[in-house]
Amino acid sequence: MLRPAVLSRLATLGTLAAFAGLIAGRPAAADVLPDNRADLFYSKYSGGGMDISTYTASAHVNATENIGLDYSYLVDKVSGASVDVLSNASVIKDERKQNSISVTWIHDKTTYTLGYSNSRERDYISNTPHFSLSQDMFGDLTTITLGFSRSRDEVGENDGTANNPNVVWLGHAESRTYDLGISQILTRNLISGITFDVVTDDGFLANPYRSVRYYSSSALGYSLGSQVYPDTRTSTAIEGRLKYYLPYRAAITGVYRYYRDTWGIIGDTVEIDYTHPVRNKWIFEGRVRYYKQSHANFYADIFPYADAQNFEGRDKDLAASENITIGAKATYAWLPDGWKVFKRSTVTADISQVRFKYLDFRDIKDYNDTPAGGDYAAGAEPLYHFNAMIYQLYLSAFF
Repeated sequence: MLRPAVLSRLATLGTLAAFAGLIAGRPAAADVLPDNRADLFYSKYSGGGMDISTYTASAHVNATENIGLDYSYLVDKVSGASVDVLSNASVIKDERKQNSISVTWIHDKTTYTLGYSNSRERDYISNTPHFSLSQDMFGDLTTITLGFSRSRDEVGENDGTANNPNVVWLGHAESRTYDLGISQILTRNLISGITFDVVTDDGFLANPYRSVRYYSSSALGYSLGSQVYPDTRTSTAIEGRLKYYLPYRAAITGVYRYYRDTWGIIGDTVEIDYTHPVRNKWIFEGRVRYYKQSHANFYADIFPYADAQNFEGRDKDLAASENITIGAKATYAWLPDGWKVFKRSTVTADISQVRFKYLDFRDIKDYNDTPAGGDYAAGAEPLYHFNAMIYQLYLSAFF
């Protein structure tokens, strides 16, 4: 099961950041639609026992001067399993397909966007309509954006195998997202932006493929049990961004994001990006990103006994952790003067490394209380860490 929320986290890390820019149908200014374009995108994520390949085709077409249409088709192929899933002897091999469509309408200084996406895999189905509007004001120096989306999901568990699935549907989940953004041109070289997001979740929110563990008299010193999550969650995030254009046509961007939710998780993100064009054909970019979060208030790597509290979780995404991302991207304008119906075309390659370090989640896959596992007592195993590599390649053609 690869929930859309998982993709959101990977996007934050950089896996789908480039694709997000490809399919965004919103114009840079609220009174001008972007050029017609078609994009092909490929991404490969490998790390922590997981391999995720993403294939995407998308297109933007202007039906009139004021109406634009966007469509994208995405396929994720997942194999392997993260360490907390392997601890429960469950290996994933799955495929997720997503169709997304949106319509953008410009009226005077206001842009309206209405869209819908459907995401399907064997044990998870998600349907998400969304709406946003943006308004330019004060001589187009200020832009205010409002957005809302509502996702309704069906959650299941595959009790069979990858080749012979037996899906048991466990329940439903619903998510509402409210967005507010303000961008401001401060000087001819400096742009600022701030966004505020609120997300409310309710329903079946636990991952059925992960388990808690508790001390017992077993040979390993612990036993596994089912996770029990609260059925509601509200998260808020605020992000500030500054972009400064340097005299030699380069730009530097600084970002800070603060996150907090009702499960007790607090997260901080700091990112610095640098962009440098060369000879009107190349654009080189580099970025460094640091993220750190606290653990959820019902999380524990190991509980004192079975059913020790009302809510229990050992999903590593709930653990205290930190990661650092280092990435580089190069874009080449290989048809700068166009060809036949195409005005121009670009090809982009992107590579990132993410170093994950968990502060209270232990590696029980490779270490345990046996000679082969290093004779580590339950609860004393080494803390888990791993590196992930992300490769991206995409082609854009404008017409």
